[in-house]
Amino acid sequence: MRGKKFALVTGAGSGIGKAVALALMKEGYAVALAGRRTEALEETAHEGSKSGGLSLVQSTDVGDPDSVSLLYERIGKEFGRLDVLFNNAGIFTPAASIEDVPFDQWKASLDVNLTGYFLCTQGAFRIMKAQDPRGGRIINNGSISAHAPRPQATCYTTTKHAITGLTKATSLDGRAHDIACGQIDIGNAASEMTDAMRRGVMQADGSIRPEPVMDVEHVASAVVYMAGLPLDANVQFMTIMATKMPFIGRG
Repeated sequence: MRGKKFALVTGAGSGIGKAVALALMKEGYAVALAGRRTEALEETAHEGSKSGGLSLVQSTDVGDPDSVSLLYERIGKEFGRLDVLFNNAGIFTPAASIEDVPFDQWKASLDVNLTGYFLCTQGAFRIMKAQDPRGGRIINNGSISAHAPRPQATCYTTTKHAITGLTKATSLDGRAHDIACGQIDIGNAASEMTDAMRRGVMQADGSIRPEPVMDVEHVASAVVYMAGLPLDANVQFMTIMATKMPFIGRG
């Protein structure tokens, strides 16, 4: 596969991850599809193959170092390099005021939404630093919640604020090795995880209101743009959101 570019997408079995993985395959990338549900990943791979896309499926718990190590071992054997990592796998925990958040939900959120990003970034960094030609690009899914919280979303908001710090640290450490890192902050992309927004979600004043959503394909197009830049250019932070969602002026 000389001349081909290689990408890894976490959480590739549904929603934003699936849309991005399919878009990258259409652009000619061979894509490693990582996530917990093998069946969902295989559906993504099958759909991508219809347009000639190449992929590998690896069931992965991104919060488990051993599972992530196995993922990168396979990428090393079958791809031989990695040009793009899209850190995307994430979970929401049930809405709760901070004093009522169970510790197991706090820990689960940290394991997936933060530790998972760290472990996958670490694995990608090691490959990108050593490969020839060296370098690559890491794109983190930050979320609007990296800037402004929703009510009763302590776990998710905390992890997404932390991703901004991880993005900056990775970008800085990567400079010497031609590794670029940027962050895309997404607001109200239509997916299984955001379906409730159409029905109504809690606002800062305590009211429940429906919110506008946008097609997830717009997110996929934005990530493909970020991924396709030469390594001497970088989108450090991008916000893409449903135009009329209550973000500017939230609260």
